[in-house]
Formats: sequence, C-alpha cells, structure tokens
Amino acid sequence: MSTGNKSPEPADADDGDSPDIPAPTHPHLQRHHAPGGRFERSMDTVRRDARAAELRAQKLTFQQIADELGYAGRGDAYQAVKRARADVARPAVTKLIQSESEELDDLYAMALEVIDANHVVVSHGKIITTRDPDTGEEKPLKDSGPKLQAIQTALRIRESYRKLHGLDAEQKVSVAGSVRYEVVGVDHTDLA
Repeated sequence: MSTGNKSPEPADADDGDSPDIPAPTHPHLQRHHAPGGRFERSMDTVRRDARAAELRAQKLTFQQIADELGYAGRGDAYQAVKRARADVARPAVTKLIQSESEELDDLYAMALEVIDANHVVVSHGKIITTRDPDTGEEKPLKDSGPKLQAIQTALRIRESYRKLHGLDAEQKVSVAGSVRYEVVGVDHTDLA
C-alpha cells in the first residue's frame, strides 16, 4: 500500500548550498529496531522511563517530569510512566503465565489419558455386556460418552492455552445500521 508520499532524497554533496545535518546523536532521539522491524527500547530509554516513574512517585506533575527529563510534552511523560509500570509488572506476569501454562499442560495430558482409555457401560454397578455375533462371546459394551467429554475438555483447555499466550486472531465486530435524527420542539417555519 502506498500513501503517495515520497521518501526524502539526500541532497547532492556537490551543491555546496545545503548545510550538513548530522544524524541525531542524543540517545533519546535514536531509534532502535528489532530484527522484525519493531521498535525496541534502548536501556537508556528504560532508565529514563524508570526515572519518570520515580519523579511521579514524588508527586511531580507530568508536565514537570517532561520539563525535567526533556520529553516533548506531558503526554510523553505519561507514556514513560506507563511503560515503567509495565516493566515492573512484566516479570510477575511472565511467571504467572508460565505457571498457568504448566497447569494447562497437565490438565491436557489428563484429558488425553481419558481419551486413550477404553470405557464400558455400567448400570446399577454392573458392566453391561453384549453378545459378539461372530464368536458368540459376551463382551463389555463400549461407552463413548467419557471420550466425547474428554475431547470437549481438551478443546476448552487448548482454547485457554491460546488465549493465555495470545495466539488467537483478533476478532472484529461489524455493526451496521442507520441513525434517524428527530428534532423535537422546534417549529420548522422558524428555521427558514
């Protein structure tokens, strides 16, 4: 997809008319990108965000934090404090996700054991049997109910696992309809 905007072309060095503009050297102005092209915060930015959170804890306003740390505005200071809060919570959240994931793995293994087991129909404490037409022997009647329930449980466990790790595609909701506006209490002749 093209926006129609062209990227700026570098000026010719032979002009002599254009001033040399150095690349940003201040660490807060430099961008760091991960291999996938995503923005990656530098350690300097992480420290600066932490300092913003410290200043906020000292009851400074977001504008005061922006002025002290050189943010463009109070919105940037707010975002820095928000990122610092997320950094503090991230290790605990990661540990919780790991614990929940292990528990789901154990439950899934238990559901698979039920699926793999052979189940028989029991009524009033007795195993129900049926005569095999080929051999004439009495054989226990197989019960598929527990397997079907275990399959449903396994599917719910997998759904929980996908949600826990954010593997499901984002669901979009589409709303269509019309809106009717009605002006009440206004004489139409007064509008002319």
